[in-house]
Amino acid sequence: MGLRTFIEGWPVYRQLTGTDPLGRGAAAQSERSAELTARTETADSMARSVCPYCAVGCGQRVYVKDNRVTQIEGDPDSPISRGRLCPKGSASRSLVTSPLRQTKVRYRRPYGTEWEDLELDVAVDMIADRILAARAATWEDVDTEGRPLNRTLGISSLGGATLDNEENYLIKKLFTAMGALQIENQARI
Repeated sequence: MGLRTFIEGWPVYRQLTGTDPLGRGAAAQSERSAELTARTETADSMARSVCPYCAVGCGQRVYVKDNRVTQIEGDPDSPISRGRLCPKGSASRSLVTSPLRQTKVRYRRPYGTEWEDLELDVAVDMIADRILAARAATWEDVDTEGRPLNRTLGISSLGGATLDNEENYLIKKLFTAMGALQIENQARI
């Protein structure tokens, strides 16, 4: 590499001799950066989604190439976030693509030391059986004076802020219908 090549590659030289005297465009751009393209430009498709981290509901654009998520950005069309994401929302691509992400139901038996994989249907059946057993064992029809209670104190719910309003509404209805009284949400605590 000669001296002339070095000087011509220097951004200040390009700024002073070229058409970009303020150094905000072509003068500041290297050959390497001129060849770069955005991950969103080469995506096969884009899907609109909602950030899963809190109950705010910031809009996201999820870019997919070859059936893999390549980028997640804020959606400027979202009336809630107007294209902005917090640090957790900006990093939500790693939530989807991390090799450490659990994709199977894991179960450790009581007093067990090892985790085992379960089929989803088996896990859901186990949860339903335990809820029904706890409800049946702790059901209270009436109090000591004969007044109706129709409740159980053996089941409670602590909802998370990652659920949206509709999901929290349905969970509240489900637990109320089962007779539970202790129904709380993380966003309210």
